[in-house]
Amino acid sequence: MTKKDFGSIVKVCVLVLLAMFLCFVPACKKSSPESADESSGKPSAEADTTATEIAPPAEMVPIEIELPKPMFVGTPQNTRVSNLEKPLGKPRPPFLAPAGTTNVALEKPVSSSDEEPIIGDIEMITDGDKEAADGSYVELGPFVQDVTIDLEAMHEIYAIIIWHYHKQARVYFDVVAQVADDPDFITNVRTLFNNDIDNSAGIGVGEDMHYTETNEGRLIDAKSVKARYVRLYSNGNTSNDLNHYIEVAVYGRPVE
Repeated sequence: MTKKDFGSIVKVCVLVLLAMFLCFVPACKKSSPESADESSGKPSAEADTTATEIAPPAEMVPIEIELPKPMFVGTPQNTRVSNLEKPLGKPRPPFLAPAGTTNVALEKPVSSSDEEPIIGDIEMITDGDKEAADGSYVELGPFVQDVTIDLEAMHEIYAIIIWHYHKQARVYFDVVAQVADDPDFITNVRTLFNNDIDNSAGIGVGEDMHYTETNEGRLIDAKSVKARYVRLYSNGNTSNDLNHYIEVAVYGRPVE
């Protein structure tokens, strides 16, 4: 091979490499994400990323509970009640709920398994009167009885407070609190409290403890459950076989 031939080969190789380089550079520019975004008018992937807006947590404040006058001091004497909790010995700590939470059961319709109470009217259960004086309570018949409150709309419920008869230190049996979406308690039924230790009320065995009635009532943490109807059961007490309600308060807010 002559030097002339060798030189020609080198020139051809250089031209081929130059042509390949010129083809490669535009291809790189075309495949660049940044260039593609600019040429198509679309923002880059980094620009597409938007910060997710997180709603600030609701302000939690103590719910306003106006308590009735205490009518007795002490605990029941000579009562043998299984699974009875010890008295706290001091006022109940404040219960926190979102600002704007109110008693949404006030003046709302109430029905009962006992349509003709022995004493009082069913409507008294949501009239706002929590006192244990005569004329302030409803007395239902013996055995298992229930009352149902219609909140008239879906609500987010944070707490339910039940005041049975608290003029004497009594323990009521088979206290059960349930919520549901329908008045027949078929749809989305949830049990929030149940101290029925032997299923004598026929709703199931509960794990909550018996407690002594006081002017503070029994506060049940509803844990923001959403429902329209609230139903409460009881099955007599340590003084007699009758069932009593002074007031039921349901603290919540309408579901928007």
